Amino acid sequence: MSTLTPELQAFLYGLASETRQHILFEVFIDGQEHTVGQVAERSGLGQSTASEHLAVLKRAGILISRREGKEVYYRPQREGVLARLAQLTDLLTHCCQE
Repeated sequence: MSTLTPELQAFLYGLASETRQHILFEVFIDGQEHTVGQVAERSGLGQSTASEHLAVLKRAGILISRREGKEVYYRPQREGVLARLAQLTDLLTHCCQE
């Protein structure tokens, strides 16, 4: 039986913000890499605010990053998202039985 793990809690927290949902589903929907500056521009946020949201999404296992020189590139972590969704499905299936 599944339990609410710290990883699953971080995943749910990462998706709890409308701003982070917007970043994920509007900016990263293409599955491509984007820099903090690109995310800020496309989401209408300041760079520091975008960076904070990207850090939460990364801790949540929703995004991964790589550094190239001074730039950090973020992209969706599809396998991590699917794994957390499977965990959540299992947890909800077992916790809400009649």
